[in-house]
Amino acid sequence: MSTEKNTQEKVRLHIRNKNRERYDLEALVTAVPELKEYIKPSKSGEDSVDFANPVAVKLLNKALLSHYYDVKNWDFPEENLVPPIPGRADYIHYMADLLGQTNFGEIPMGDKIKCLDIGVGANCIYPIVGVTEYGWSFIGSDVDPKSIESATNIVNSNPSLEGKVECRLQENSTAIFEGILNTDEKIDFSICNPPFHSSTEEAEKSSRRKVKNLSGKKVVRPELNFAGISNELICEGGEHTFIHNMIKESEQFGKNCYWFSTLVSKKSNLKGIYKVLNDMEATGIKTIPIGTGNKSSRIIAWSFLSKEEQKEWREKRWRTAEEKSEAVSE
Repeated sequence: MSTEKNTQEKVRLHIRNKNRERYDLEALVTAVPELKEYIKPSKSGEDSVDFANPVAVKLLNKALLSHYYDVKNWDFPEENLVPPIPGRADYIHYMADLLGQTNFGEIPMGDKIKCLDIGVGANCIYPIVGVTEYGWSFIGSDVDPKSIESATNIVNSNPSLEGKVECRLQENSTAIFEGILNTDEKIDFSICNPPFHSSTEEAEKSSRRKVKNLSGKKVVRPELNFAGISNELICEGGEHTFIHNMIKESEQFGKNCYWFSTLVSKKSNLKGIYKVLNDMEATGIKTIPIGTGNKSSRIIAWSFLSKEEQKEWREKRWRTAEEKSEAVSE
């Protein structure tokens, strides 16, 4: 019998991901007692969470954040996206690795490191993971005032996040960095989980497929709160157009950010992304495979800094190994 089968370790998750091992349902129910009524035997006869039920998934995430990240107050409107925390955490860990590779093997830690989360959403999940795991500080941007209000409430309701996450409303729905970053403001990296559907019909089709895969039941019209509200999943032109617009605008802020990045869910979009990055003469382009469960995706990261500018950036902004050790012991 293999080790993987014995431990049921999720080997596709990042090695530092807190959710690589099978969920400790007893501990999670202790953290959030309401979760208990949504645990039922799976096809194999073992207790499992009803992943086809959005209420169950939200309660599971509440329990994970409470148990592993010490975030006790996490709530947002029912119509918003319920994020899969293990996959979100992987994005943060892989960006930490990229910073470490750029910094001679040492992951820069502490609140001197600043990240821009493009589309922070009502759940504020990326800042939660980044602050908890690495002590980084975050700017969370979003075009939806209600999402900004919700994310701000989460930050203000959890002492570990206060003062480390600033939520900013993007008032121009056609802009990404402009109106969010000041001209002289520096961020060490940006992250984005872009809307990848081009229409409501496409989003609903995807949700029907997802629910069917999870529950084995055909659903004519899936619950919207399973998929998230429109601006979280839908934009004109879908993922392709959103990412191309992001790349083109990022050049204007090329001296403000070391690494820009985005998730790319559709492999068919890669060729066009590489072309526009090469045409714009990005100085560094990285492709980082990322996968959870049966789904494979990737992170694309790029930079416009010259080697001299990269060296100056590291010396001015990133902590040394000694400072990193001090940050961990704080």
